[in-house]
Amino acid sequence: MYQIGEKITFTLFGKSHGPCVGGILSGIPSGFSIDMDMVAAEMELRKPTGKIGTPRREKDDVEFIQGVRDGITDGNPILMRIANGNTDGSKYMKFYETPRPGHADLPALLKFPDHDLRGSGQFSGRLTAAIVAAGAIAKQYIAEEGIRVEAFTRSVGNVRDDCVRDADAAHASRGFATRACTRELDDAMRTEIESAGAEKDSVGGVVECIITGLPIGFGGIWFDALDSDLARAMFGIPACKGVEFGDGFDLTRMRGSESNDAYRYDQGRIVTESNHMGGIVGGMCDGAPVVFRVAFKPTPSIGVEQRTVNLRTEEDDTVSVEGRHDPCIVPRAVAVVEAMAALTVADQMMRGYRWN
Repeated sequence: MYQIGEKITFTLFGKSHGPCVGGILSGIPSGFSIDMDMVAAEMELRKPTGKIGTPRREKDDVEFIQGVRDGITDGNPILMRIANGNTDGSKYMKFYETPRPGHADLPALLKFPDHDLRGSGQFSGRLTAAIVAAGAIAKQYIAEEGIRVEAFTRSVGNVRDDCVRDADAAHASRGFATRACTRELDDAMRTEIESAGAEKDSVGGVVECIITGLPIGFGGIWFDALDSDLARAMFGIPACKGVEFGDGFDLTRMRGSESNDAYRYDQGRIVTESNHMGGIVGGMCDGAPVVFRVAFKPTPSIGVEQRTVNLRTEEDDTVSVEGRHDPCIVPRAVAVVEAMAALTVADQMMRGYRWN
C-alpha cells in the first residue's frame, strides 16, 4: 500500500489485474455529507472515450466498505473498493522476458522477483480510479471553505492551447472528450491522438490545474510548502515527468522587473496584477489563483517495434505491445490531477497551514 498526506491521508492499494483497486481516506471528520452523484460524475471523467482511450472498459462503481453510513461520514477511515472486471493478462506474459522500454517493467522485475506484470500490476494507471474517488470527497470537503480545483488539457502532442484560461473555462472542458477548452481544440487534439493510435504509437501532453479560493498566506514553508506538496502529489501519478508553477521555466528568460507580480488594492482586497508565479511565493499563496502544469509522457505501451533486451537469453531483442492501451493518457489524467490537488489542499488545511 502507498500513502500520501499527514492529517488527511490517502492510502492506495490494489493491482490492475487483481480483484480490485481501492483506497483508504483518513482524517475526514464525522458528520460530513458526501454527494455520491458527484463521486460518480468524477469517476466518469476518468473513463476512456472512443478511439482516444483504451478499449478496456470498467464500471468503476465505488463501494464504500466502511467510514460512511447513508452518505454521512462516521469519523472512521473511509475504505473504498472498486472492482476489476475487464481483465486479460495474456498479452503481458512476453514482457517477463522482453521488458517494455519506457515502462516500469525492467526495474520492477529486477527489484521484485514476484512482480505481477499483468496489466502492469501496481504500476498501472488503473489504480488512479481510487485516487479520483478519494479526490471527489476531498473536493467536496474543501468546497465548504470556498476552495475550487479545476483542470484542463493544455496540450496534446504538437497541439497546444495558447490562451489564458480561468477556472470556469477549465470546468467547461468537461464537455469535451480530450478535456480541451474549446470545440476547435478538442477536434485538433482528437485528431492528434487518433493519428498516433492509427500508427500503433502514442502521444503525451500537458494538464493545467487552477486552484481558486485560497487565502493569502495559505500553505506551509520550506519542506511543507504548498507547491512542494503539490509537486510531490503530481509526481505520484503514473506517467508524470514534470511540474511547473506559473510561468515555470519561462521565468528563467525574464528579468525580475518582468516576472514579479505587482500588488495593488481592488475594493479593499490585495490582488496581483499578473500571475507569473502561479499564485505561490515562499510556499504560500499570494492571493492569485494557484496555477500549475503537469507534463505526461507518451504511453510506453505501443505497437511499434522497439529495441529491448531478453532477460532469459541475455541478448538484445525487440518487443511490440499488443492489447488494450491508451494512445494518450492526458484526457483521463485531468481528473486525476484535480483529485491529487484536492487531497493536497485538504491535507494542508487540516495541518494548520490555512492562515500561516
